[in-house]
Amino acid sequence: MTTDLAIAQENEQHEIKPITEIAQQVGLSADDIEVYGKYKAKLSYAAMNRLQQQKQGKLVLVTSINPTPAGEGKSTVTIGLGDALNMIGKKATIALREPSLGPVMGIKGGATGGGYAQAVPMEDINLHFTGDMHALTTANDTLAALIDNHLQQGNELNIDPRRIQWKRALDINDRALRNVVIGLGGHANGIPREDGFDITVASELMAILCLADSLADMKERIGRIVIGYTYDRKPVTVADLGVAGAITMLLKDAIKPNLVQSLAHTPTFIHGGPFANIAHGANSILATRAALGTGKIAVTEAGFGADLGGEKFMDITAPAIGHLPDAVVIVATIRALKYNGGVKLADLKTPDVAALKLGYVNLQKHIQNMQRYGRPVTVAINVFTQDSQDEIQTLQDLCAADGVKAYPTTVWADGGAGAKALAEHVAQIVNAPTDFKPLYTNSDTVEEKLATIARTIYGAKDVAYTGEAKRDLRQIKRNGWTGLPICVAKTQYSLSDNAKVLGAPSGFTLHVRNLVPKTGAGFIVAMTGDILTMPGLPKHPAAMDMDVDENGKITGLF
Repeated sequence: MTTDLAIAQENEQHEIKPITEIAQQVGLSADDIEVYGKYKAKLSYAAMNRLQQQKQGKLVLVTSINPTPAGEGKSTVTIGLGDALNMIGKKATIALREPSLGPVMGIKGGATGGGYAQAVPMEDINLHFTGDMHALTTANDTLAALIDNHLQQGNELNIDPRRIQWKRALDINDRALRNVVIGLGGHANGIPREDGFDITVASELMAILCLADSLADMKERIGRIVIGYTYDRKPVTVADLGVAGAITMLLKDAIKPNLVQSLAHTPTFIHGGPFANIAHGANSILATRAALGTGKIAVTEAGFGADLGGEKFMDITAPAIGHLPDAVVIVATIRALKYNGGVKLADLKTPDVAALKLGYVNLQKHIQNMQRYGRPVTVAINVFTQDSQDEIQTLQDLCAADGVKAYPTTVWADGGAGAKALAEHVAQIVNAPTDFKPLYTNSDTVEEKLATIARTIYGAKDVAYTGEAKRDLRQIKRNGWTGLPICVAKTQYSLSDNAKVLGAPSGFTLHVRNLVPKTGAGFIVAMTGDILTMPGLPKHPAAMDMDVDENGKITGLF
């Protein structure tokens, strides 16, 4: 079986262009980029700032149905669509998130697409890339060390060790670090207290990197981070600790967007990697603005389904970019919809139009959710060889009945050529008149915002708050943070907060267990159900199938 890695390695060896040539395609000079080897580069500060001021192209957001074990291929379609738009002469660019080592070594895989719709150099991007994840991890843990040192050295800020909010971070799934005790071993080893680790992509520093529009803005946001509370429950910030400058210094290079290419040489900006189930799930606004400033059509994606990444893009990311999507593409697969319709994973290769119709309700709900924002919506059917023509036609007919066109795409096997019809349609609808309808306003109360998201996007009837969440809510009101948007942390596998409930559930209760103000990022995280900010590894991690030979050639990386 041909793998994504084998395709990438074959093409990297013979066809990948020097990154200086890719930069020239979009008007970037040698002084505008800082090269990391032959095929990767970062934008200089001057280029990063200039591109934000240039005339912006059209923006296409790619999202999807809820993920299933059957797979959806959202990144693959995103890259294939960018390649296809270039094939029809639309001067497209792509903006994507950076992969986290957690899913790379775990179960989900990387974030560079697949088949002949990939970003390259695939191995570098999925592993250490240009060091952004390491810089974020180091900055996060430096702040944690400075907090504990402050406690050890007299605690002038009167921080209550029981109310420290800032956790340490690691960019790998490690369930053993979710809850730890630190400071053991006597007076010289610090103040004993409970602590824990988040995965790096869930850290507030990651969100800040992705939402800041300059180095100065990033430093100001870092200063606003609430690290904990005093004994009399007053918030303590990084600025109070006096280390905003030092933490920003550690991220001075990480804030620069990275430039690579697709296998078809489409310029691709890859920067930042927040998960959409536990964070806001979009690449940096600096990378998106760079794509908008260098292409006539920029294609970006939001993490997981439209109930998570799609909603958060509309309500958190797009306002920060200052550019709403001009069109939305929802990726679906026939086998994933049949899975939603009750077909077992082992039987998905067998044609089953009846199950497809039952499972369509999941895609239908996502279509309705994106349509309510007033932007044109289309569906990309990521076709697998086992899909029957009857199933493809049925899905197109179902989508047509809901007012959207659905286009079969075969970008894994055919690259951009497998999405030409989709690209031609997208190139038309990005110019259609739109009437944006925000989901809520920031002047709404926290309870109103959460109720609107839960009822409108998820299909819930009620929102229930635990005692801890109610205490968090009172604290948020007391400190004047109610004007922030809401970032819901929820399972990606269901529209509800129960991962096992497929399709389009309704009438359920969304359970909010606590509310975490991220004042630097500029939103409030609502933790729901049993979602975790530090995932665990599966019984058979992907790492067990990976290897490298004496010449440095990697095998088993997808």
